[in-house]
Amino acid sequence: MGHQRIPDERGQTSLLIVGLAVVLMMMVAVVVDATAAYLQRQGLATVADGAALAGADAGSRNEPDLYTDGIRDEPRLDQARALAAAAVADHLRETGAYAEFPGLRYAVSLDPADDSVVVRVQAPLDLPLTFPGAPQTAPVSASASATVLLD
Repeated sequence: MGHQRIPDERGQTSLLIVGLAVVLMMMVAVVVDATAAYLQRQGLATVADGAALAGADAGSRNEPDLYTDGIRDEPRLDQARALAAAAVADHLRETGAYAEFPGLRYAVSLDPADDSVVVRVQAPLDLPLTFPGAPQTAPVSASASATVLLD
């Protein structure tokens, strides 16, 4: 009988440390990217709130009787939608939203059930930390609605 060979385990600890370091770096990247997305979403929510208020206010300011009987019929709906969309576009331009959120896009719709203006904004986020094979950007969006109540 000869010597029984003991497996050589040199280098196994280094491999384990490198593997754990890679996993840790990926976890840090995910947390940092998620935080950046959350902060961008908060900023976009503020933009959407202001834009929705501007859109709702435009109808009551420019056409005071527009909301009196509601916007449920098609001509009033089209008129209210056009006024709201123009006011939202002006608001975004005047507040510098395009500079703050490059690639900003928006959509304006009306909810005739409660006479509200709904604004949805979206902007791409350049992720601060990425790793090979992961996306470099992520779309972030927010929406808000505003209703004009007449006394």
